[in-house]
Amino acid sequence: MKTRKYIIIVGDGMADLPIAKLGNRTPLQVARKPNMDWLARNGRCGLFKTIADGMPTGSEIANLVVMGYDPANVFQGRGVLEAASIGVDIKPDEIAMRCNLICLFDDGRIKNHSAGHITTAEATEILTTLQEKIGNEHFRFYPGVSYRHLFVGKDLDPRLDCAPPHDHPNELAEALLIKPVVPEAHETATILNNLIKESWKILKEHPINHKRIAAGKDPANSIWLWSPGRRPSMWTYSDRFGIKGTVISAVDLIRGIGIYAGLKPVYVQGATGLYNTNYEGKADACLKALDDGFDFCYVHVEAPDEAGHEGDLELKIKTIQDLDQRLIGRIIEGVQSRNYNPVIAILPDHPTPVETRTHGRDPVPVAIWDPLKSPDPVEFYDEISCKQGALGLLQGDEFIKTFFNVE
Repeated sequence: MKTRKYIIIVGDGMADLPIAKLGNRTPLQVARKPNMDWLARNGRCGLFKTIADGMPTGSEIANLVVMGYDPANVFQGRGVLEAASIGVDIKPDEIAMRCNLICLFDDGRIKNHSAGHITTAEATEILTTLQEKIGNEHFRFYPGVSYRHLFVGKDLDPRLDCAPPHDHPNELAEALLIKPVVPEAHETATILNNLIKESWKILKEHPINHKRIAAGKDPANSIWLWSPGRRPSMWTYSDRFGIKGTVISAVDLIRGIGIYAGLKPVYVQGATGLYNTNYEGKADACLKALDDGFDFCYVHVEAPDEAGHEGDLELKIKTIQDLDQRLIGRIIEGVQSRNYNPVIAILPDHPTPVETRTHGRDPVPVAIWDPLKSPDPVEFYDEISCKQGALGLLQGDEFIKTFFNVE
């Protein structure tokens, strides 16, 4: 009996809308992606509503749904999920928040959510300075990767209305500052907004930013605190499905979700979360994990999402093609050369259209290849073709139950 092995491959933000300059086709429709098309042609396809009505369009919400969770019951903010990834234990009297390094125009509008994709080394120096200048035993800044970092605060109220910076390009930061959802959170909002404003003065004079400006790069001239929450309670994959799994991603948020789900994070050298990530390394890490006795791999690639946020159409098409030819093809070839009985799914977590540069809530295309099941007539993997597939429109935990073939 061949061993069943399960692989979910997520091209973050890969889905899009029809674009006039592409002849009203989407990037997925024009990209050269023989391996995604092979999965669609040999598998079963459909659409997946990963963002329920009324839920925010964040990657944390979408990936929780892809993994089979109900965000309304388990989601406590992305900060606490990212904390798990970098080994920070959140106490019951603490909240965690995402701390972006962002770039503001001189007039105070948000230029980009990533400080021009600042390097991790540069960002670590900046986070160290912030901890020295405005951090203390109650307010702690932890460096993460590139522009994505962590803030942990004690005795603060998480009932806050925070604006994700990637959703508000060209808008005034001052108008987007944190607002309390309940009167009891007013003091917390004031404290956090003061930290953001204090960062403006500190970062304006930071040597890293002087060097970046001199090199023609965007400075990291503001922090941005958002997505607050406390420690969540989540079932694990071993409890629900009886499997041992891994999560492979360059993004702390995804690794953190995986850790709470009981998946072992696998770190891949050269995995950047950008277009220059180590696609081959991720594929090889997935195959090695399966060889080492793991049953399941959740492989997440951030690059298409970043291209969407940048509004870079050519780059988005390139990231789709790289994902297809450098990672998916390598995984398909690897499982076929082994004595495995595989199930492989390909899907985005949500759309990040290049023309809107922010997350959308349209259902995303999904293809599941299971050699034990007859394929449907779909020939190509894209938003339009998959609509005709046998899976129909999946919602909630229907995808994960279909993927693992459980009720």
